[in-house]
Amino acid sequence: MEQGSSAPAVGSFYEDRGKYRGVRAWLMSVDHKRIGIMYLTALLLFFSAGTVLGILIRLSLIDPGRFMSAHTYNRLFTMHGVIQIFLFIIPGIPASFGNFFLPLLIGARDVAFPRLNRFSWWLYLTGAALAFLSLFFGGGALDTGWTFYAPYSLQSQTNVSFAVFAVFLLGFSSIFTGLNFVTTIHRLRAPGMTWYRLPLFVWTLYATGWVQLLATPVIAVTLLLIILERFFGLGFFDPGKGGDPLLFEHLFWIYSHPAVYIMILPAMGVISEIIPVFARKIVFGYKAVAFSSLAIASVGYLVWGHHMFTSGMSDTARTVFSLITFLVAVPSGIKVFNWISTLYKGSIKLDAPLLFALTFIFLFSIGGLTGLLNGALATNLHLHGTYFIVAHFHYVMFGGVGFAFFAGLHYWFPKMFGRMYDERTAKIGCGILFVGFNLMYFSMFILGVQGMPRRYFDYPPHYFNGQLVSTIGSWIAAAGIALIFFNLVRALFRGRSAPADPWGGGTLEWSIPSPPPAENFGETPVVTRGPYSYR
Repeated sequence: MEQGSSAPAVGSFYEDRGKYRGVRAWLMSVDHKRIGIMYLTALLLFFSAGTVLGILIRLSLIDPGRFMSAHTYNRLFTMHGVIQIFLFIIPGIPASFGNFFLPLLIGARDVAFPRLNRFSWWLYLTGAALAFLSLFFGGGALDTGWTFYAPYSLQSQTNVSFAVFAVFLLGFSSIFTGLNFVTTIHRLRAPGMTWYRLPLFVWTLYATGWVQLLATPVIAVTLLLIILERFFGLGFFDPGKGGDPLLFEHLFWIYSHPAVYIMILPAMGVISEIIPVFARKIVFGYKAVAFSSLAIASVGYLVWGHHMFTSGMSDTARTVFSLITFLVAVPSGIKVFNWISTLYKGSIKLDAPLLFALTFIFLFSIGGLTGLLNGALATNLHLHGTYFIVAHFHYVMFGGVGFAFFAGLHYWFPKMFGRMYDERTAKIGCGILFVGFNLMYFSMFILGVQGMPRRYFDYPPHYFNGQLVSTIGSWIAAAGIALIFFNLVRALFRGRSAPADPWGGGTLEWSIPSPPPAENFGETPVVTRGPYSYR
């Protein structure tokens, strides 16, 4: 393990030592660990709410019109997307695990700007509150879909402006978090922590931070333009006023495709931390994995056009975007091959974190390979706008980010809370979720190839069997999620005390007690070797 003198300070960070007590002490805290815990709590609550909405959507689709109207369906569909994308997946791993573990991983006592970090949390909380309040004022929950496509978002009588402003605030929370992480990694690394001794999770947070800084302002400006057009009638995107709805699509996807890497890069970093620990091997191709994160973040800015192949762009533009889409798959493939090579001939211990990591690799690979079908012009023209896209998206986002989030939660849970969960229950929950997930979404691949359009409230009878299988899968997946949550919540109150290093990890956070002390390290550690040298 990389460490020098790192005797811990006395007392857990959970103890209130300042002038505030209770909930106020948490809300006013600048401790990165407390902020990470608050993010984690909010993220899990929003994920649960979004999951309930998703189950209601699936329930409606096995008997359209029986449980809800088409307008209610559109509202639930939109809020499900807004919650899961903007309140869970995009902030998910960076805001929770990134905040908690980045300083620990690089031997620092906190992030570079602790008060800005607290302000980012407040912005996130404010944006979430406004998104919730938008359900009850000015026309109620929006029905535009989570992409807010113009011109419908300009014409809808629902509360678009309120919800869009909520996402605008969430975007600034993301920008400030990215700024904090990039600065922290540059300026606060412990002595001896060179760039090639950084844990791979830190590399992905670094790449993600730059994407947050450079891409998020684009969506912020775009959302402001929607608000200005709704309030003042300015003709940016409405063709009836001389605007161009394709301009909105370009601006939206210039941000939203890099946002995919804000979601998936930290997930890849979590997997890169877990696999060497449970394979008891130094990670295969450290530099290749590290630089592939930067390559994904860089090339990811250039591929947004594949979302618009059917929108009327020139054949030259479509060909170029298709080529770059295939190129961005290369660094992702490098990561998968290096993870598998790390496992090869390793002394593998199949604990729950590794089980979630392996399911991530399997599901993300399916999502990535089907993404190549979407990137190819000939197949995209057939599959665009069908359930195939829905399945691909969820295999990457839920199968990727979601399972990596659960992998990281089970890996770092003992360190964050000082308690051990039940391994057997965690593995059963993972298995149930895996089965339900594949039933729910692989059937959508088949529906998409058969021509079932996405976002439709009703459909011809010959699609019923696929919809029924998908809905049954959603119930099984929900049962798996419930079991996972039950196991972790029970561990908080009844789990046995966790040792400082239950997994035999190779990075700095495992050299201090569980949960960590208030000041992280009693003395600044001196790093003398790489992050994946195991005792």
